Amino acid sequence: MAEPTPAIAGDLLTLPEIQSLRRISSPRGATLVLHAWATIAGAMILYALWPSPLTLILAVAIIGARQLGLMVLVHEAVHWRLFERARVNDRVARWFCAHPVWGELPAYRRRHHLHHRYTLGAEDPDLALATPFPIPRGVFWANVVRDLTGITACARVLRWPAWRAGVGVLWRALRGPVAANAVLLGVLTALGHWELYLLLWLLPLATWYQLAARIRDAAEHAMVSDGSDPLRNTRTVTASLLERVFLAPYWVSYHLEHHLFVFVPCWSLRRAHALLLAKGYRARMEVAPSYVEVIRRVTSAR
Repeated sequence: MAEPTPAIAGDLLTLPEIQSLRRISSPRGATLVLHAWATIAGAMILYALWPSPLTLILAVAIIGARQLGLMVLVHEAVHWRLFERARVNDRVARWFCAHPVWGELPAYRRRHHLHHRYTLGAEDPDLALATPFPIPRGVFWANVVRDLTGITACARVLRWPAWRAGVGVLWRALRGPVAANAVLLGVLTALGHWELYLLLWLLPLATWYQLAARIRDAAEHAMVSDGSDPLRNTRTVTASLLERVFLAPYWVSYHLEHHLFVFVPCWSLRRAHALLLAKGYRARMEVAPSYVEVIRRVTSAR
């Protein structure tokens, strides 16, 4: 299959517009990392002060969304957009974003760059995330139940390739996440709330994070209108405030703009979207008004 024609940024925006959008800001990147952790801490404090089923559910959803947000910031680092200095970019992304949620950076970077190069082509390593759709609504909601009950997370842990790759590979894959999680557990234990590591770190990661990641994956490339057109092979979702809080943190919903302008940091994607609309590209763009609409598009009544 022929490689999809890459988008040429200069055909869509002027050089001054592109130069304005592509500016990296280390203070802005640091603020986003701090925001993610402050939100997580705030949700934990909320439950610690007023423990109840309601505050537990709310905290799990907020923290699960910020855990996805940490991986969104890893994604920024994959494109060297989080911090201006490459070494700082990678170290902060590894230790403050990826490792706490049992993620990694180098292998993700290699895979993700291939995804950009071969979007929806046969060589796209993420093609399997888009090809199963549409799926019956009953199947989709069964998957939601599996996500929220931890079944999806358990299955992913059991299928993790590193288990079968030898002791050396396994240790290299685990040492960072184990160290980061040990620090997190140690801090919570020192504060007298070790149980929050189970209730408000591992539980959100095993439940809400899985659901948010599933919906995000479906939204980005499933059931798009033209796999060869850079304006139609990726979807942007104009998410509401609640969707941004619970499903799509840090402008991750502007995925079409990200594919068109991979050099643009996440905080400038909304401005890139506005520029494309102002130039009359809206009719050619794959855009959904909400994640509810995305679910409707990628599921069938069967």
